[in-house]
Amino acid sequence: MTSLRRVLFAAAFAAFPFTILAQSSGMTLENPFARPSAGAAGAGAAYMTIRNQGPADRLIAASTPAAREAALHTNIREGDVMRMRKIEALEIPGSGATELKPGGLHVMLMGLSQPLKPGDVFALTLIFEKAGAITVQVPVREMGTGAPTPHGMPKH
Repeated sequence: MTSLRRVLFAAAFAAFPFTILAQSSGMTLENPFARPSAGAAGAGAAYMTIRNQGPADRLIAASTPAAREAALHTNIREGDVMRMRKIEALEIPGSGATELKPGGLHVMLMGLSQPLKPGDVFALTLIFEKAGAITVQVPVREMGTGAPTPHGMPKH
């Protein structure tokens, strides 16, 4: 992708948060994004809000062609240190929402096929126990380009 096209993609995704609607499951995946990976780092993370208009469900797996492995993770405090931990499933309440955000729940991407750069977009498939597989396009955005901060507020 040329750098002009990359800039245009980044500008389009930064201009407005977007929503992807799962066709028949009652699940809505809102404002998916990833941050650029650090240098040649082989890991990254994806975030979004999952809204469920149906009965309670569970997010049980994720996959992407952008990484060797995609796993559900959370951050926990151990004394004065924050650590990431893999979780087997994530409860999605019926008629509710679950937020995946920096510093909290997220989809960890390990073994990236290439570094995540601003303007890139990759497919991420979330697999729910009841709703099945839902694929969303995830734009890579710098902090301050429409991506929420760790506290959920957009950075200006």
